[in-house]
Amino acid sequence: MEAARRWPLWWPLWLQGLALLRGRAVAGLEQIRSTVPPPQACSAFSQKSCEECLMNVSCLWCYTNNTCIDYPVRSIFPPSSLCSLSNARWGVCWINFEALIIAMAVVAGLILVSLAVCCCYCCYCRRRSRRLQEEEEQLARKREERRLQSLQRKHERKLKHDEIRKKYGLLQDSDNPYSRFENE
Repeated sequence: MEAARRWPLWWPLWLQGLALLRGRAVAGLEQIRSTVPPPQACSAFSQKSCEECLMNVSCLWCYTNNTCIDYPVRSIFPPSSLCSLSNARWGVCWINFEALIIAMAVVAGLILVSLAVCCCYCCYCRRRSRRLQEEEEQLARKREERRLQSLQRKHERKLKHDEIRKKYGLLQDSDNPYSRFENE
C-alpha cells in the first residue's frame, strides 16, 4: 500500500531523467553530424591518385586520362565512351573493372552451380533414403514372417514328438512332472 503511494511521487522524476538522457543523446548526434565534412565532388580528385579518388565510393577512376568521375549509377557498367572497362577502376585500384566483372561472374556461377548440385544431391538422397526405408520395412516384414513360420514348425515338431512319446508311453503326466519313470 505504501509503495503505491510513492509511485506517483517518483513518476515526474523518471520523466525528467528520461527527457534529460534523450536531450543529451540528440545533442551528441548533432555534434557528430557537424564534425563530418560534406563529401567532395569526384572531379576534385582528378589528376591526383587513384587511392584518393576511390576513397569516395561513388567515384570511378579512369587510367586513360587520370580522371576521377562520378560513377554512372543509371547504367550498371560505365559506358565505353566514358572510360574503357580495362582502364576503369572502382572500389580498389589494383583490379580493373573488366577483371572485377569476370571475377564476380565466376564466383556467382560457382555459387549457383554448387547450389544446383546441393539441391540435386539432396533430392537424390531423399529418394534414396525413402527407398532404403521401404527396403528395411520389407526386410523386417520378411524376418517376422520367417520367425512366425519357425515358431509354427517348432510347435508342429513338439506335437509330433509328444504323439510319439505318448504312443510309446514316454510322455510324463503333466499334473506330476516329477513322477518316477518305471520300466515294465
